[in-house]
This record gives sequence, C-alpha cells and structure tokens, in this order.
Amino acid sequence: MQVYPIYPVGFAANTYLVTADGVNALAVDPAQPRALGEARRLGLAVRFVLLTHGHFDHIGGVSALQEAGARVGILRGEEDLALHHNLAEEFGGAVPPFAIDFTLTDGEETELCGLSVRAIATAGHTGHSASYLIGPSSGKGEGPVLFTGDTLFRGSVGRCDLPTGSEEELQRSLKKLFALGDLPVYAGHGESTTLSYEKKHNRYVSW
Repeated sequence: MQVYPIYPVGFAANTYLVTADGVNALAVDPAQPRALGEARRLGLAVRFVLLTHGHFDHIGGVSALQEAGARVGILRGEEDLALHHNLAEEFGGAVPPFAIDFTLTDGEETELCGLSVRAIATAGHTGHSASYLIGPSSGKGEGPVLFTGDTLFRGSVGRCDLPTGSEEELQRSLKKLFALGDLPVYAGHGESTTLSYEKKHNRYVSW
C-alpha cells in the first residue's frame, strides 16, 4: 500500500491518494481539481473518493474526479452539508457541483481498490465527520493508517464553532480514535503524525 499526499496550493486541505496496486487508487478529501492531474502523473486511476466531511476546502476537486469516473462516498448524514451548506460562499470559495454515490455508517467495513476501509464516525468538527482506517485488504505488509480529516491534527484539533460542530462530541471522537492504539495519522491540514505522539503531546487531549 502506498499513500501519496498532495499538499494544497493556497488555502485547502491535504489530499491523499491511496493505492494497493500502483494502478487503481482512492482519493481522500480531493481538495482541488489538480488532484486529477497529480493522480495521472503518478499513473493512477482514481476509482473512489472518500470525504471526511463536507467543508468546501476538502471537496473542491471532487467534481473533476467524478467526471473522470470516480464514485464518491461520505458518512451518512453529512450529505446535505457537503452538497448545500459547505461554507464555500461564506469563505469566498467555490465548489464545482458533484453527487454523492454512496454513504457509509459508523464501523462499516468495505473493500475499495484492493484496500480495506473502515469508516469511523468522529463528529465534532461537523456533525457527521468521519475518519477512515485504511489498509491492505490482504492483511500483508504494513498495517493500516488513519485519515482524520479535521478531527485530529499534529498538535491540534479541528475547530468546533462552525455549523453542526460540537466540542463535547469532538472529545468523544478523540477518545474513540485513541482507543485504536498507535497508528500513523494523515491529517486534513498540516503534517502527518501518530496517535501515540498526539496522546503525549497534543495540548487539546486532557485525559
């Protein structure tokens, strides 16, 4: 399994391309349309898109990938925010229209592009934010990694003062993530980290 980060130009989230075979990939939070070109440069065909939540800075590249054939998934309950209330207008951004092809529920496991995917409901930043635990479906090689969107960052956490956000829910979600043990963490913004590092050093973790 290989993870390719695509860091934003200007204000947007990190995008991640994940592939098991070096040919087919899923994209986590394609923030900008250039994600399609970056995937092609790497020789990857993006078959699926997974969204951690529906804010505009995480979804600006979804339309381009969907037009190229990718199917788009999100945690059930977050669809309306992504499609209609994604804050693009409020923050002066723009999101080309796209559709949601499928939804996942908390704890649901599926296989996409030869990868094992588990959706984890991590409300707090938004009401139906998700994190994704992704690893090789064969169980061989390196273990799974965690994509946390705007729930957990290196040294910080996502803000809770936007519509559908909740600090209490965020703390519950963090406890759920830390109960997974030590995993590599690919965050929606900033550097990657690990759960063990954040448990020791993140000032927003007080338990």
